[in-house]
Amino acid sequence: MKAAHLYLSLLVFSSASVLVNTFEPITTTVVLGIGAALGRTIYNYLHESCDSKWIAFNATGFEVDLESKLFGQHIASRVILKAVNGFMRDDNPKKPLVLSLHGPSGTGKNFVSKLIAAHIYKKGMDSSYVHVLTSELHFPLQSQFETYKTQLQQWIKGNVTNCERSMFIFDEMDKMHPGLIDSIKPYLGYHNNLDGVSYRKAIFIFLSNAGGKSITQTALDFWKAGRDREEIKLNDLETGLSSSVFNSNSGLGHSGLITKNLVDFFVPFLPLCRPAVVQCVMAEMKAKGLHPDQKVADKVAKDLLYFPKSEKVFSVSGCKTICTRYHNYI
Repeated sequence: MKAAHLYLSLLVFSSASVLVNTFEPITTTVVLGIGAALGRTIYNYLHESCDSKWIAFNATGFEVDLESKLFGQHIASRVILKAVNGFMRDDNPKKPLVLSLHGPSGTGKNFVSKLIAAHIYKKGMDSSYVHVLTSELHFPLQSQFETYKTQLQQWIKGNVTNCERSMFIFDEMDKMHPGLIDSIKPYLGYHNNLDGVSYRKAIFIFLSNAGGKSITQTALDFWKAGRDREEIKLNDLETGLSSSVFNSNSGLGHSGLITKNLVDFFVPFLPLCRPAVVQCVMAEMKAKGLHPDQKVADKVAKDLLYFPKSEKVFSVSGCKTICTRYHNYI
């Protein structure tokens, strides 16, 4: 019996190891042979582990960065700050945190997901507990749909088994095969554990352009009515956004995640006006160690494309091309 028990334990451990690395390469750490005890100390110091030494939420820094680095997104900033703060303060959450970020390209969705990772994990996006999946890269073939579903379930289970504070970022949800994301629906619900694994401390973030037209139309309506964009509230957008996403041909289209209310917040990212683009340029210059130049920032923002064509209110690309453009003006 002892031999059988040992064999089963090894089999389970082996299976979990395979699941963790389904979508990612295996990384190893080399410890120099300078004495077993000292070697172990160095290894433990350098090797990331799933504990408070490597995973600790910096609430103050997160708030400061949202206020000083995310431009033109008063709704997204407030919603995400409250959602992440509340979740990370709760030592016993009832379910994983599930955020679905929507809006036009270049408005800050990817940037915010990086900020969240940076203020939870010591290694930020480089943490082995932060996982990014991109639809066109990881799930390109419709013919492999059923295989993807199985792999995705195993991969999520393996990584959360490895660390309960895992973060999963699904990029390009608007390009994901409809129905695929429902394969992980059980992991996002109100369960103490499933097959001995608790998912309640994990974070799931969906990034999508789906619903962008609905968000943009609301922002344009406010502008035409002469109302300040700061007057736009979450309830002006959330119902139309969730309906638009549900009825779209995207990864969340007709998804059980929506019908079962498993997405905690549908977070709208507004299209960016020229002043916000100018702020993006200034911030990019500062990040690169340059003195922020208002004149340069104004020129870069002025030369971008805006819509609607007649009014030229919102940037077509948001702040997405800023990092490659400002060099031409210095």
